[in-house]
Amino acid sequence: MDQFEIFMTGTPGLEAALHAEAIANGFADAKLVQGGVTITGGWPDVWRANLKMRGATRILARVGSFMAFHLAQLDKRARKFPWGDLLDPKLPVRVEVSTSRKSKIYHAGAATQRIETALRESHGMEISAEATIVIKARIDDNRVTISLDTSGESLHKRGHKEAVNKAPMRETLAALFLRECGYDGKMPVLDPMCGSGTFLIEAAEIARRLDPGRTRNFAFEQFASFDADKWAQMRVQSPTQTDQHFYGSDRDAGAIRMSEANANRAGVDDLITFQNHAVTDLQRPKGPPGLIICNPPYGGRIGNPKLLFGLYGSLGKTLKDQFSGWRVGIVTSDAGLAKATGLPFKPAGPPVPHGGLKVWLFQTGPL
Repeated sequence: MDQFEIFMTGTPGLEAALHAEAIANGFADAKLVQGGVTITGGWPDVWRANLKMRGATRILARVGSFMAFHLAQLDKRARKFPWGDLLDPKLPVRVEVSTSRKSKIYHAGAATQRIETALRESHGMEISAEATIVIKARIDDNRVTISLDTSGESLHKRGHKEAVNKAPMRETLAALFLRECGYDGKMPVLDPMCGSGTFLIEAAEIARRLDPGRTRNFAFEQFASFDADKWAQMRVQSPTQTDQHFYGSDRDAGAIRMSEANANRAGVDDLITFQNHAVTDLQRPKGPPGLIICNPPYGGRIGNPKLLFGLYGSLGKTLKDQFSGWRVGIVTSDAGLAKATGLPFKPAGPPVPHGGLKVWLFQTGPL
């Protein structure tokens, strides 16, 4: 199998940013679709997408399809599918099926059982709910599309962040919000409520050109197509020197300790200065203006929203008073809290799901 469709799943509302990232990473044929981005390529493209895409949630390889109008036909054609060319029959697998109303096969559970039986009886594969190799089948308009989840754990798990605070920002979201704010690795970034340091660590990695997947493992390493030598060559890092610096602060001393530990594991601690203080004690760093970005508390996430208006007001006053020329990006679920900053925000973009809520990115131009 030389060429097939590769689907980079993304966060709803941020698909355009994911598409821009795919183009920037050299996936020239990237197409924006509902729920993410598609490209056409082979297994090395799958490996590279997992290694380099900061905003993708996971990478699916769409390895084949067939028509099935009833369960018996699904069983027969699943048995004939070339699983052995793709997977090691000695390794356990998990099957996930989704169906659409346009298909005659509408019961996902029954379809799952038929495919599992075909895998056991025709290829001797073990089915396990704990398996790291996941086969995804989507039945839409009677066509069964078979995909392999090539990532394993969600790609927001970079492999070097162990400590997190309450309601953390996922790395994939942070990377896309940075992109939405126009961040390109060539300006300082400051987070006055840095939590576990996600925005700053992502920004510093981008500035140093470190691949987000450099320290973790992936499901595709267990596929029949995997070439360990080529993969080893691909993941060799060539970090660049950068004169940018990044600044994080938080009133919680524990958050600062977490941020410092996470930055150290990521190999960017030398680029970030963390300080323990409130937003009212924030000081403008020396040097040119850059980007201020943060994910402050909001009522549905932490605490009572009525008690947060003062915090947002203090943040806005500090930024207006001391950060002339800097741009601001604030992620919150409450437009009223954003308004309480008094900052001149542009119209917000689409809603983005985060932690069971919908959030928006509020941006300013230079203050």
